Amino acid sequence: MPRLKFSGSRLFVLDTNVLLHDPTSIFRFAEHNVYLPMVVLEELDNGKKGMSEVARNARQVSRYFDQLMESASEDEINKGLPLGNSPYLPKEERTDGLLFFQTSEIDASNFPTGLATSKVDNTIVSIAHTLQRDNKDKLVTLISKDINLRIKAKILGVHAEDYFNDQVLDDLESLFTGQSVLPNDFWESHDKEMKSWKEEGRTFYRISGPLVKHWVVNQFVYMEDGSEFSAIVRETNGDEATIELAKDHSSQANDVWGVTARNIEQSFALNLLMDPEIDFVTLQGPAGTGKTLLALAAALEQTIESKLYNEIIVTRVTVPVGEDIGFLPGTEEEKMNPWMGAFTDNLEVLSPSQSNDDWGRQATQDILQKWLKVRSLNFMRGRTFINKFVIIDEAQNLTPKQMKTLITRAGPGTKVVCLGNVAQIDTPYLTETSSGISYVVDHFKNWKYGGHIKLIRGERSRLADFASENL
Repeated sequence: MPRLKFSGSRLFVLDTNVLLHDPTSIFRFAEHNVYLPMVVLEELDNGKKGMSEVARNARQVSRYFDQLMESASEDEINKGLPLGNSPYLPKEERTDGLLFFQTSEIDASNFPTGLATSKVDNTIVSIAHTLQRDNKDKLVTLISKDINLRIKAKILGVHAEDYFNDQVLDDLESLFTGQSVLPNDFWESHDKEMKSWKEEGRTFYRISGPLVKHWVVNQFVYMEDGSEFSAIVRETNGDEATIELAKDHSSQANDVWGVTARNIEQSFALNLLMDPEIDFVTLQGPAGTGKTLLALAAALEQTIESKLYNEIIVTRVTVPVGEDIGFLPGTEEEKMNPWMGAFTDNLEVLSPSQSNDDWGRQATQDILQKWLKVRSLNFMRGRTFINKFVIIDEAQNLTPKQMKTLITRAGPGTKVVCLGNVAQIDTPYLTETSSGISYVVDHFKNWKYGGHIKLIRGERSRLADFASENL
């Protein structure tokens, strides 16, 4: 390989999985340059066939490349294509970096000892190694979602990093929880100009003070001093906010389809799920915290009893925990039913009959067939759901792009509920901070028609709680 010289202080060598994960990644390195080995283009070509998300991303990357070199000469390609020329990006996102392609064969003598030259990953590492050797005044960084490739690169002295641009935040602990505990002296510093009133049986307060400016719309605030005070923030304006007393769903008088909240987070979740003014709800928490049960109870209550929605739509990404069991026979619903065991389990709890007789099981099946429809994620493009209660289960396994595809299916009168546990991600290359559910929690944080609650305490059984904490 000839000794290539690059402008700028950094050069990023991209692995194929980065492009397949985020097709716009070539534009995400600001003023720095991007380099693509020829084997990456070969892998993109091999992965472009089919209707999967990966195949669509491979085709999108190729379209970006085609547009960037549409009128470029061979000399201009060798000197680097300006990444700021893409019409796909808004003006404020245009960059000054250049895109370089590998235009000559790599010198096999540059391979570090012990690496098989026939393996694509080793070829990428060797190219990064050669670029760093020939450009000692610049930092060459290999970007890959593959942990083993990054380890191999670092062992050989090549700087390597994960792709961070798609991460919502640096630390999962800073993700919005949807609730905040008020200090015991809260009223002493916030009740000087407080106003209260009632509308249609609902109690509101207008409060001002130093803590108010940190609140967001539809966040819950509560006291732990035994007063059982809890409220939802309805409006914020600087250091002034309007809050509404939250309904106590732990009381049998406020049960939802026979379900009462077992802790304060579940009560907050039911407040959001039962509020017709809130179109989008996210529930995130460990296994056994009641996410599915609460969502399904609220869906049945508002669909069958209140007639607010005319159907319940349930979907989830079909990523197996263990070995794949292969193709499933039958219709779309029949194929999806094995993936929906969580909902059938909870329907048995929520069915009118608690007995194990044939009538009770048949009642569960009637509810399942008449009101609850199971849909596959693969057939969601182009659909519009009108007056539906849509539940997206296992949302932690969705990419941000897949999440956008699903949420934009919502038509007038539709409520979308996303359930997920970021500690149980099964999709390759997704992390807690780049998961689709983390993405929407952060982006919907201050929207007045959206709400989020992080459920903390498990309520499944003492065995499940002990396993979650100790295994």
